[in-house]
Amino acid sequence: MTEFAGVLVLAATPIGQAGDAPPRLAAELAGAGVVAAEDTRRLRRLTTALGIQPGGRVMSYFEGNERQRIPELLEALLAGERVVLVTDAGMPSVSDPGYRLVTAAVAAGVRVSVVPGPSAVLAALAVSGLPVDRFCFEGFLPRKAGERARRLADVAEERRTLVFFEAPHRTAATLAALAEAFGADRPAAVCRELTKTHEEVRRGPLSELAQWAGAGVRGEVTLVVAGAPAAAPPGEADLVSAVAALEASGRSRRDAITEVARRHGVRRRDVYAAVHR
Repeated sequence: MTEFAGVLVLAATPIGQAGDAPPRLAAELAGAGVVAAEDTRRLRRLTTALGIQPGGRVMSYFEGNERQRIPELLEALLAGERVVLVTDAGMPSVSDPGYRLVTAAVAAGVRVSVVPGPSAVLAALAVSGLPVDRFCFEGFLPRKAGERARRLADVAEERRTLVFFEAPHRTAATLAALAEAFGADRPAAVCRELTKTHEEVRRGPLSELAQWAGAGVRGEVTLVVAGAPAAAPPGEADLVSAVAALEASGRSRRDAITEVARRHGVRRRDVYAAVHR
């Protein structure tokens, strides 16, 4: 057993250029007891570009066989082997296979480590020109229009910048759905083929981007959408009406004022003053 035995390593792989591979990636692949790869053919191309050979046995690990592979990989980990997990691009378990294996390894007391590296989410955020101080990642939206609309309705008022992954042939429909749910003028960016030869970033209102995408989009796509604008503070008339509505429903004026102040994020004394003016 080596000093690195019995460790699950989540290793980030390039999202485009092989030269973006983190320096540790080659060493991890060469020294692994087991390499679990989403696509073994892509792994072969990557190791060729890195000038190495995987040190241990290579097995496929993708969405279709993930549940079946977990017991075998867990057995290898518990036997003291170093298992390196890679997906086609980016970080395993982020919209890629890996989460179930990590959960099983943690439950079994196996150490989980990571080789940080390329990330389409962070790369798209950085070049989008949209606020990056607070953001949330929504992954792939549902394919069915009804389910997609419900998901978008859930985040329509989200103030943080939103990041989505999307397939190229669904990009136009998704942008149109985003425009309908968030408003045609919501700023956004379509980041296509990041770090690759044909890298492209299109910025503009959702409606314009949806129209542009209607002609067809190719390559890997990441969508970045500005968060919802801050709501305008309620006017005195709005506060008074809200208090009156609660009083009409049977609440005391004191309780109604307290509730309206809490609901609108204003000071109670300001609501009180508005009511008594």
